Amino acid sequence: MTSIETLRAVHHPTRRRIMEHLYLHGPAQVGTLAGDLDEQVGSISHHLRMLERAGVVARVPELATDGRTSWWRLEQDTVTWSADDFTSAADRTQAKAAERLNIDHQLAKLSAWKREADRAGAAWRRAAFSTDFLAVATPAELEALQEALQAAVRDWRASIDPDDGAEREPVFVFTHGFPTRP
Repeated sequence: MTSIETLRAVHHPTRRRIMEHLYLHGPAQVGTLAGDLDEQVGSISHHLRMLERAGVVARVPELATDGRTSWWRLEQDTVTWSADDFTSAADRTQAKAAERLNIDHQLAKLSAWKREADRAGAAWRRAAFSTDFLAVATPAELEALQEALQAAVRDWRASIDPDDGAEREPVFVFTHGFPTRP
């Protein structure tokens, strides 16, 4: 189960961007992160320490060439939780706030794509997708779908060969499944 400390750590906009950068580019120095994310070095250092306390990132001292640089890598690239995972009312409230922040993040990514889609190449416009469907299911069946989707994403990620010479761009995918009324 994801801890409330992890939720607090990862749902800060700058920390989310740090995690995305480390996922896409691998280990990085604080100065590189600051430059790429247009943030101050001190701010990035603070956010990295917060993520480190939550076990999301880790220092990589073997990459440091001197005592003035610190390297960091992503330790946890996914965070999954339900507000029902938490027993105290205060933690459930914070988990629900994290859910709202996560949805805001997802919708902001989708809105940015929709604003910029016309400038993307035709192949990217054809590859981008939106899908939804209606079905009937028990809670256990919906949970099984979530697990199957997560397994499919893990398999898809593992199938990508970053050394095959193909030119790749970061992509963002999100799905939701929940009970509804027609």
